Amino acid sequence: MRASLAPLALLLTGAALAGTSLAGKADEPKITHSFLSTGGETRIVGGDGKVIWQYPRSSRDGWVLPNGNILLALGGERGAVVEVTRDGKKVLEYQGTQSEVDTVQRLRDGRTLLTEAGPKPRLLELDAEGKIAKEVPLTTQMENIHLQQRMSRKLRNGNYLVPHAFEKKVKEYTPDGKVVWEVATPNWPFTAIRLPDGNTLISCTVGNVVIEVNPKGETVWSVSNDDLPGKPLDDCCGVQRLPNGNTVITSYHAGPNATRLTEITRDKKIVWTYTDDRPSGIHHFQILDTNGVPLMGRPLR
Repeated sequence: MRASLAPLALLLTGAALAGTSLAGKADEPKITHSFLSTGGETRIVGGDGKVIWQYPRSSRDGWVLPNGNILLALGGERGAVVEVTRDGKKVLEYQGTQSEVDTVQRLRDGRTLLTEAGPKPRLLELDAEGKIAKEVPLTTQMENIHLQQRMSRKLRNGNYLVPHAFEKKVKEYTPDGKVVWEVATPNWPFTAIRLPDGNTLISCTVGNVVIEVNPKGETVWSVSNDDLPGKPLDDCCGVQRLPNGNTVITSYHAGPNATRLTEITRDKKIVWTYTDDRPSGIHHFQILDTNGVPLMGRPLR
């Protein structure tokens, strides 16, 4: 990722924004993060809390790519996937064909992964031209189309990890659509992340809980409002595990001037929060740097 997040088209707003460091000694530097925020507003927020880039569409998922472009799963009727430059030029576009597009991920081979919810729930891999190169059918319910699946990711082993929200299950699929692993969750799973040690980190939306399970499906770590002062979690959609082992959680339902992002340590201490007075919540996010130093490698989110 580039050290500079300066966009080609800078869009500043007058909204009051703040990132607050809550841990450390008085002489330690304040923690800051810049991040990509998806939701009703699609934007990059700098470490100083200012909006430094914005896209004029709502979004569900997104990434800042190593070349500086932004890859987004867009909301709206049927949904879409776009890759745009910092000045808003589209270099890749796919229009959804069913009810909505929920997920996007740039794969190691250059393809782009997305999910479509609808009568044929499926994973798709797009080639560099935005054409369908691979389709993987998903096995899930038809009662609630909107909650069929959420943030799905391709794993290093070639399989796919898919949170099925309404089923309260996370499933791992092979490339031919066979379910080879699954785990039940205490509430609607939104984001599922396969960690380097083989465990899986899962955020559960309205349950306001994040759990980590081992390959046997046993919960080995969890955090909820019962563990945190002020009960800051309010619809835990997106989650990211940072290189230092901390976990950042979004509160999508949090209103203006409420805690939107919360960073906690393994022992459940809050070390950073983000609030703003904007009308839209943060659906998912990508932490881009800490104290101005870009996070290296592939983000765990």
